[in-house]
Amino acid sequence: MSGSTTAALDRLRALCLTFPGTSERLSHGEPSWFVKKQFVMFADHHHDERVGFWAAAPEGAQSRWVGQHPERFFVPPYMGGRGWVGVYLDVAQDWDDLAEIIEAAYLQAAPVTLRRAWLGRNR
Repeated sequence: MSGSTTAALDRLRALCLTFPGTSERLSHGEPSWFVKKQFVMFADHHHDERVGFWAAAPEGAQSRWVGQHPERFFVPPYMGGRGWVGVYLDVAQDWDDLAEIIEAAYLQAAPVTLRRAWLGRNR
């Protein structure tokens, strides 16, 4: 793993582990984050030559991100049909946007009690 890939993974990990009840484990050989269900998966050349991550997304988010910035976002294989959004980490990114995507992914997967606790503390 290159230094830039390691730095991107470290930053992604820090964002994902911000949320209560989140755990990290390997899924399909890649670091992934779960809150009961998986909500983010790192993708280090997973099915292509790119580094990025895949995130659960609410309805309409995938088309919004990919439609507005196809150089930064993509429809990931397998999970794209479920509305997940792919994020390239080998291009310049706005990490505020990525934090928004990761929070939305967490909220898609989190049990109601954790979702309410997060929203109550952060709104």
